[in-house]
Amino acid sequence: MDTPVPVKYIIGIDPGTNLLGFGVIKVEDRKASFVDMGVLDLRKITDSYQKLKQIFDTVTQVIISYHGTEMALEAPFYGKNAQSLIKLGRAQGAAMMAALHRDLPVTEYSPREVKMSVAGNGAASKEQVAMMLQKTLSFEMKVEHLDATDALAIAMCHFYATTSPLFGSHGSSSRHGSSSGKRSGSWDDFIKNNPDRIK
Repeated sequence: MDTPVPVKYIIGIDPGTNLLGFGVIKVEDRKASFVDMGVLDLRKITDSYQKLKQIFDTVTQVIISYHGTEMALEAPFYGKNAQSLIKLGRAQGAAMMAALHRDLPVTEYSPREVKMSVAGNGAASKEQVAMMLQKTLSFEMKVEHLDATDALAIAMCHFYATTSPLFGSHGSSSRHGSSSGKRSGSWDDFIKNNPDRIK
């Protein structure tokens, strides 16, 4: 008798100090399906430490609500803007700690890796990534969900990384914070394309 393959729920997190996106997919029998996605709006919270607490609490609740088994996050960008990098790193750290506190394994992926795995183009726009996800997972999308679809893309990137033997040929990832390669992406491009993500 075949042993049943356990169902996995992958939580994708697109960290930010003003807007944080989350996406959830279900993996069963090596197939991914859409579960939910959303955006945590932190713009009305002025205290930076309270933002981190809200990120931790919200991500914890997402994990509990959707029975999360694994988490994938977008890796921080390296660039000239040190203050913005620190803020984004803290937001990522708060989400990461929420996962580790619930004993979820954590994996990081570079922005280029995520776009390449989902859209086949490491320089794809948010809209292009969202359209590919919509075709792949068949869900209804609204324009204001672009931060959420970014998170969904991170979850799908993790799905591809853990099911496709070809994944490693177009990027590098790190698990539990241990880096296995150079990160791609530019702070200048990120800030230009995401002006509301960093305060």
